[in-house]
Amino acid sequence: MQKNIYNEQTGISYTLQGNYYLPDLTLPPEEEKHIGVWGQRHLRYLKQHRRILYTNLLTSGRLNSYLADINEQAENMFLKLVEQMAEHEGISEKLKSEHSMEWIGRMNALRESAAEIVNAKVIFA
Repeated sequence: MQKNIYNEQTGISYTLQGNYYLPDLTLPPEEEKHIGVWGQRHLRYLKQHRRILYTNLLTSGRLNSYLADINEQAENMFLKLVEQMAEHEGISEKLKSEHSMEWIGRMNALRESAAEIVNAKVIFA
């Protein structure tokens, strides 16, 4: 038996593995983009709860760019929310210089609230 065969009609080559010929399939090439913490969270969500979408993105070669876009959207939304919420709550640089521990506590609470909103609207949507 031949180790490798090529099917002219389909354009697929096959390799002998044990007693079976398995197709030599590879994923399409994909441009590597940075995926931050938001993209990683969304990837974990896709793998656990949206398996079909995850598989479709992976096999079409669009997963990395999709996750990079989600990461960018979530990061922009998070930064904008933190800025707007800090302005609304009156958290300023003056408070930071005069009462740094209070500023840290309020900013941490504000960042947690913004993260919850981003998770609900972008990551787990």
